[in-house]
Amino acid sequence: MPRPYEEDEARQPILQQADTDTDEPSTARLIRRSDDDELSERLTGCGATACCNPNSALHRFQALILMCLVGFGSYFCYDNPGALQDTFKSDLDLTTTQFVMLYSIYSWPNVILCFIGGFLMDRVFGIRLGTIIYMFILLIGQLIFAMGATINMFWLMIVGRFLFGIGAESLAVAQNSYAVLWFKGKELNMVFGLQLSFARVGSTVNFLVMVPIYKYVKSLGYQGHMCTGVVLLLATLTCVMSMFCALILGWMDRRAARLTKRNDSAPGGEVAKLSDVRTFKVSFWMVTVICVAYYVAIFPFIALGKVFFMRKYDFSAEDANTVNSIVYIIAAVASPVFGLVVDRFGRNVLWVFLSVTVTIIAHGMLAFSHLNPYIGMITMGLAYSMLASSLWPLVALIVPEYQLGTAYGICQSVQNLGLAVISMISGMIVDKGGYFMLEIFFIGWLIVSLLATIVIWLYDASNDGILNMSPAGRELYASKSLQRSSTDIAGSSSDSTDGGRLERERRAKDPEVIRNRYVNRVLDATPTQSESDLVE
Repeated sequence: MPRPYEEDEARQPILQQADTDTDEPSTARLIRRSDDDELSERLTGCGATACCNPNSALHRFQALILMCLVGFGSYFCYDNPGALQDTFKSDLDLTTTQFVMLYSIYSWPNVILCFIGGFLMDRVFGIRLGTIIYMFILLIGQLIFAMGATINMFWLMIVGRFLFGIGAESLAVAQNSYAVLWFKGKELNMVFGLQLSFARVGSTVNFLVMVPIYKYVKSLGYQGHMCTGVVLLLATLTCVMSMFCALILGWMDRRAARLTKRNDSAPGGEVAKLSDVRTFKVSFWMVTVICVAYYVAIFPFIALGKVFFMRKYDFSAEDANTVNSIVYIIAAVASPVFGLVVDRFGRNVLWVFLSVTVTIIAHGMLAFSHLNPYIGMITMGLAYSMLASSLWPLVALIVPEYQLGTAYGICQSVQNLGLAVISMISGMIVDKGGYFMLEIFFIGWLIVSLLATIVIWLYDASNDGILNMSPAGRELYASKSLQRSSTDIAGSSSDSTDGGRLERERRAKDPEVIRNRYVNRVLDATPTQSESDLVE
């Protein structure tokens, strides 16, 4: 991902020199912060106000709203089939296996393309153009999906969902990258939680309004597959809104980069390469395991949950949709709150462990008891919100910033592989064994995610332990690590030969040094003395 600098960081003294150094290089003098703020002098009128100044918190908040709305249409349309499961199967004459295929085909292309999409955003498109391209692909896919339902051509609906999936999952990678670009060193956990919150608002609104919309369209005289197609076309309007938000956000980011003189190239000239995946740590790969094993117990369950609640608890279609959407309603409220909690106390791995454990309890209540299903679904919603706010920011602590698009792409790709396979298996389990066996199946996957969390905890504890530190502990660790790097490189710089310069350049590109520099920026957003040793 292009190297971002937060706020006025482009003019911070990245190459710090002693103030007594009268022979300071011209480059360092140019980027040293002056006593008077050049940007404030240059901005006048509306540009100098809080809502238009890229350095202000209010302006970043406006950008955050747009980041959230970019994903609204994607999540709203993703669960269109789930909200209309019974009408889909009757109007389009689908079996449960065919119905689940509408979800699995969404995931299959992203087993590869989501990873490639993240890499292309890092290396080719950049975040602004990449977001717009992926949003456009998503919009076209939803239109084709709706047209396929209108003319009752199942294969055309499959093609539409295929394209929709390509755009939607790569768009999620772009959203994560935007969040790090604008909010690193600040409330990053809260931002991830708020993004999830808005996304789940999209899913919740879908479950609440699609049945009334279907009934209204049917009252206008549309019947069967034609009625379903018109309803899906109306749902496409949310994707059009998200497209406009992506365009506005791209313009805002370009303006902010120009006014703050943000350097969009990677530090030290690092460039994302496919071979970088060999340097990713065990903790990152365990995060990807959790992405699969946890989410396959959430999304496929919600996709099939409407009929589950109608059969086991004798709910009406509207009541079943309401309880089925509880997870998303809870996430919309709780995710930002849990994000703030994680920002305050840290201990991400502990929160992930608690989230998985509570989710196992929630599925157990739904499977083995006849308690009010709202209890189990509310519990699941709280655990789901807690996990999303603590798991995804771990990637930003494990992987250097210029590789984040690739890393998030891998997470999304592996997750989609799991969702594609598990969604199809889930449909077959329901057809042959019923919903009780499906719950046992999901609990098994949650146990896998719990074991992966334990592996992360043990691996992190045997190394630097940064993933489960408090914010203060992480800042102290980053400072000490960079001081050690500075000492090592200063020793090699005493050699005035070309060999000494080559050694400094080699150390500057060392993955551990890069990671330490990045962790320091994420945790503190302050340049360190070691960076002046790394660049001469």
